[in-house]
Amino acid sequence: MDDEDRRRRHSGAAPVASASPPRLDEAAVLAAYSRWAPIYDWVFGRVFDAGRKAAVEIINRRRGALLEVGVGTGITLPRYAPHLTVTGIDLSPAMLAVARRRVEAGGIATVAALHEMDATCLGFADGSFETVAVMYTITVVPHPDAVMAEVERVTAPGGEAIIVSHFASESGWRRAIETALTPFTKKLGWRPDFPIDRILGRPGFELIETKRLGLFGIFTVARLRRKAD
Repeated sequence: MDDEDRRRRHSGAAPVASASPPRLDEAAVLAAYSRWAPIYDWVFGRVFDAGRKAAVEIINRRRGALLEVGVGTGITLPRYAPHLTVTGIDLSPAMLAVARRRVEAGGIATVAALHEMDATCLGFADGSFETVAVMYTITVVPHPDAVMAEVERVTAPGGEAIIVSHFASESGWRRAIETALTPFTKKLGWRPDFPIDRILGRPGFELIETKRLGLFGIFTVARLRRKAD
């Protein structure tokens, strides 16, 4: 869904059919995360920890309301500073069930709400959050451009969006491997050939910095500042 379709959806008009690049199937993504939910932290917790740690260090220096898009099992929730007010959303009921148990068991007072919600149509007013975190999510959703449009919309002017993921290499052996893996990764609910330019091109954001992390710099954290309207 592009920006015009989004405006039509909010206004009640029918979306305009248009050609789009190949994308992940929403049902396949939900099925994948339903399978992974019980063991996600055990399998992926350490693998993705460098990116989460870097994002949390940035976020904890900020103030106000934080939205975590794709909160998943809530593995990051205990790390947020107590001065933040945290809202998490995820499309997967199975992942959210784990997150809710984590919040209850840990008495995590920073968490204001966890919602089952589609990131392409966030149920929040414009500029609701001083910070929006999108960790290991943007490259696994079926409509990443629509998600970025919503992230832009709900980030307050002067606020920041913190994006963490693996993005496609521009060339070399890593690029060849990413391309070869693409047909097989649908079952895992992610795509290894996703270009970073798709998140850096939003007109309402300006890039603050990007930083490569992890073994061989496989992950990237990007800081984007919301421009004043």
